[in-house]
Amino acid sequence: MAFPNPLVEIFRDDWLLAVHKPAGLLLHRSPIDRHETQFALQYARELNGGEHVYPVHRLDRPTSGLLLFARDPDSASVLGKTLMAGGFAKTYQAMVRGWTPEEGLIDHPLREQPTDRRCNDDSQPLREALTRYRRLATTEIPIEIEGYPSSRYSLVELYPVTGRKHQLRRHMQHIAHPIIGDTNYGRTRHNHYFAERFGYARLMLAATGLSFRHPVTGDVVDLKAEPDASFRRVLSIFPQL
Repeated sequence: MAFPNPLVEIFRDDWLLAVHKPAGLLLHRSPIDRHETQFALQYARELNGGEHVYPVHRLDRPTSGLLLFARDPDSASVLGKTLMAGGFAKTYQAMVRGWTPEEGLIDHPLREQPTDRRCNDDSQPLREALTRYRRLATTEIPIEIEGYPSSRYSLVELYPVTGRKHQLRRHMQHIAHPIIGDTNYGRTRHNHYFAERFGYARLMLAATGLSFRHPVTGDVVDLKAEPDASFRRVLSIFPQL
């Protein structure tokens, strides 16, 4: 039985293919779930007429949003070097617990994490990790979740300066504003409340912007993708949006 393609095409030219990936879809085969049979890579290849595509960067399985592929190995090589040199500007939206400051810079070094998070490895060196953020909206709902008569939340835009594993999720936990729906670094009671209220559980993190130099023309490519319907539905708790 053929599954409908869950990717939404955002941009295409002779060298690039950008798509919107839904939450819950792995990029490619991974030890995370050896039994999974559906991957963004195979669906992107389907959009590319069955021809091979090359992932330029990655999105965690629970994160939705912009995902870029190169359509030829030369473009993939150029973009890989651009990525390593910090030539990509990425933008994310996240809904987090509490009211964040209006803006800030999180400068908190991180260790590389093993695939199995139950295995702690403090021998890994700390690596520089920087994330800028800007608050877009706040709300307070009259629901007691952790002993307070009401619960506060923020919608923020996140701009990773570096690209460490789970950097945004770990950084928001570090400043005590964990992302809603984050089963690794979030707050269980808040996650359960939103899963029960909306009928599904998802990480409230979406890749919404990607800017870089085109590998062939040299022009600036500025891609944008609005969060999908499941993300926007949870944002209905913000009356001003």
